[in-house]
Amino acid sequence: MRKSGILLPISSLPSKYGIGTLGEEAYRFADFLAAAGQSAWQILPLGPTSYGDSPYSSFSSSAGNPYLIDLDMLVADGLLTQEEVDGVDWGSDPMYVDYGKIYEHRFELLSLASERGWERDAAPLAGFIAANRGWLGDYALFMALKRRFGMKSWIEWPDEAARMREPAALEKYRRELDADIRLFTYAQFLFFGQWNALRDYVHSLGIEIIGDIPIYVALDSADVWADPESFLLDERRRPEVVAGVPPDYFCADGQLWGNPIYNWERMKSDGYGWWIRRIENAKKLYDVLRIDHFRGFASYWAVPYGETTAKNGEWRTGPGMSLVRVLRDWFHDTRFIAEDLGFLTPEVMQLVQESGFPGMKVLEFAFDSREPSNYLPHTYTPNCVCYVGTHDNETAMQWWKKISREDAAYARRYLGLNSREGVNWGLIRGGMSSVAELFVAQLQDFLGLGAEARINEPGTTGENWRWRLVPGQLTEGLAAKIYEYTRIYGRLNPLSGPPKAREKKAGACK
Repeated sequence: MRKSGILLPISSLPSKYGIGTLGEEAYRFADFLAAAGQSAWQILPLGPTSYGDSPYSSFSSSAGNPYLIDLDMLVADGLLTQEEVDGVDWGSDPMYVDYGKIYEHRFELLSLASERGWERDAAPLAGFIAANRGWLGDYALFMALKRRFGMKSWIEWPDEAARMREPAALEKYRRELDADIRLFTYAQFLFFGQWNALRDYVHSLGIEIIGDIPIYVALDSADVWADPESFLLDERRRPEVVAGVPPDYFCADGQLWGNPIYNWERMKSDGYGWWIRRIENAKKLYDVLRIDHFRGFASYWAVPYGETTAKNGEWRTGPGMSLVRVLRDWFHDTRFIAEDLGFLTPEVMQLVQESGFPGMKVLEFAFDSREPSNYLPHTYTPNCVCYVGTHDNETAMQWWKKISREDAAYARRYLGLNSREGVNWGLIRGGMSSVAELFVAQLQDFLGLGAEARINEPGTTGENWRWRLVPGQLTEGLAAKIYEYTRIYGRLNPLSGPPKAREKKAGACK
């Protein structure tokens, strides 16, 4: 079945409280997707973000981001007062997230909610803790310890016994840090309650949620601290090598991501149980799982720990089909997307083909005269996902302003681009009309926005992950226009139509 969807992070929704949340505006956006005939909402990872604010660098691969918990719902549920949430400075620019202010104030309010709700919600909370015992206890203790040690990375904690997870030290801190452990536990209870209610509503509209599975986890995460044997760490539990990508014509130094590399031999020895558990947890969030940097399963760039650039790394062989086969067969009812962008070797292309997972085609890559392109729509097969651009790319209009005259001329001829329709809409039409079973575009490209709305520029820090919708940008006229393009090219959601009657999900945290 041919489908189309829109990419918009939860954090990019409008909000009075500094960042997009799982509240009313998320339901409004779901209504917009339905009115526009869309079948998919693609989002970015939902984990709690760490230094740099990237959703691809999370304190846990299983937890939800407390920043996304909706405060209005907590007020309606009696856990906060309106005066408490209104008394906080969340930032003055509705178009950008001020992460500094969010970091400064969000947990103060969540702490109040935890104090008021812990005993009241004891029964459902106990059920939630039991259902998530595989990761929740380690995550809550990890975050409480980070607070105790000034939010330093766990490899820099001054208490070596806590760092090395000596049982006596862990038990001591469980007693001493009980209030913070409760806070981080209850915050997850709130997050998943709100998320499950939103997801149910999205499903009622015939829309599925596409989520990202970053191939690596962050070094400073509960994942690595709680299970160091699954990573290539030395006897002091510091990385031997870290992840990145080698230099190319976009970045002379390559990209040094800094994630620890998996101990693939150990993971294989128990049938990749770590990955099975990870995907099981991801399925609690998403319907379709996009595996970021899929090519790393074929081979990956390993850089010695301590290097300041990615230049001095080496290619190493990944787990290949031995892992992919386990995921494909164990989760036979789950759909995956292979993010197969970047430096593609014959081994990578063979792995994607053998997996059977749809790969990705990006129209912004199709008209680059510097190299032959397999991103032109006439080269597609149905088993792929076509994007105008991803969250790592420029918006369509930003891209158009920067490409060469030669490339622009080719794109005009190939897609019939013209000023009357608009370049962004011509690109959308080109993707919609392709044979790809799924087409996705960033919301910014439907809105025709430029550089001011770019989500992420890889290899940079400080200005990424900040853009937000401003109230009023999603109009009935825009939904109708998207609907018409979607209808013409046979991608309509069968349940699409006018917004459904809905109630505010005030009790969604239960």
